[in-house]
Amino acid sequence: MLKDKGILVTGGTGSFGKRFVQTMLDSHPEIGRIVIYSRDELKQFQMRQSYPEHEYPQLRFFIGDVRDGARLSRAMEGIDIVIHAAALKQVPACEYNPFEAIKTNIMGAQNVIEAAIDNNVTRVVALSTDKAAAPINLYGATKLCSDKLFVAANNFVGQRALRFSVVRYGNVMGSRGSVIPFFLDKRHEHVIPITDTRMTRFNITLDEGVQLVQRALFDMWGGEIFVPKIPSYRITDVAEAVAPGCRWEIVGIRPGEKLHEEMITATDAIRTFEFDDHYVIAPSVDIWDADQYLRERNGQRCADNFHYSSDTNTDWMTVDQIRQAVRIQLGITIEGVTPTTATDETETRSPRRLTIEAIRGDLTRVNGEKNSHHDPRGRQLLSSINTPERQVVGNGA
Repeated sequence: MLKDKGILVTGGTGSFGKRFVQTMLDSHPEIGRIVIYSRDELKQFQMRQSYPEHEYPQLRFFIGDVRDGARLSRAMEGIDIVIHAAALKQVPACEYNPFEAIKTNIMGAQNVIEAAIDNNVTRVVALSTDKAAAPINLYGATKLCSDKLFVAANNFVGQRALRFSVVRYGNVMGSRGSVIPFFLDKRHEHVIPITDTRMTRFNITLDEGVQLVQRALFDMWGGEIFVPKIPSYRITDVAEAVAPGCRWEIVGIRPGEKLHEEMITATDAIRTFEFDDHYVIAPSVDIWDADQYLRERNGQRCADNFHYSSDTNTDWMTVDQIRQAVRIQLGITIEGVTPTTATDETETRSPRRLTIEAIRGDLTRVNGEKNSHHDPRGRQLLSSINTPERQVVGNGA
């Protein structure tokens, strides 16, 4: 499937990029080349130390910015698959530096699209965020625009064997700038800043994010926005989980923050499909047969009034599950709290977890069908790939 293929990861030295590269090297050693494309030379130097050249000859490191279309195009020479993870992601930073956010998140997306078309790339998966659904901040607005660009790009690829799709998910547990590391730092002050006690967020682990991207890569027909079924948490439960006994200080919502995050709005419901472990928002312009898509993937249409929001989610993380996740994902045991033995339910808190085995099983199924099914432009599906009071702060990260 990926034998001798070339993969480029923009933002490859970030939290997601590093985990994605590690996963691909572990699970697909047959990959021909992985290009880590990022603008931070220090992070590239540090990442190189973990992957000695004599042990990982398939790795390449390119210094570059997605704002630089010419450099990006040069880096994509000979590349088959692009994972676009580079972005300005901090809500306050984007609010105060709007021109920079537009240059990176929107113009950078256009550069990725144009370079992929010019270099005969076959698959592009772009990472998005729950803040792109009904955005109220500039970060979310730029990512919504980026999503629209990647979906629309499928309309002008011509006869190229090229697909663009998007994955959208919520807060990544333990990622830089997110709430849990922030609260862990603040607990030593014995006061945890809480923006609003009603606040909720979606939660996903880095591994689940990587698995979702792999699912999109193997399943995409082009133009989909893949949305995982993941749990929510209450910000007060996070504070209780990682900073028990700390006093809460209510500091108010920061510029651009929401009380709750959406990943699918009611307006999107009319073109949203449900599957066992994820949703798909179909492109507004018909570029493939939706009924065929549902039949082949055993999905169903969502109700017209459906929406997927962190406050109305049916899957919630408890305080104990948050502590378990912090211990397992971040290797941190909360002092003063007796660790509990994870039950089957907490170990696999998301019964719809996207596993590598599940992806491979689906891929085998798709490969078995692809010779008999074609998309509206006559290209075989996936053919190109086959080639009291408590602690913690920082709520809306």
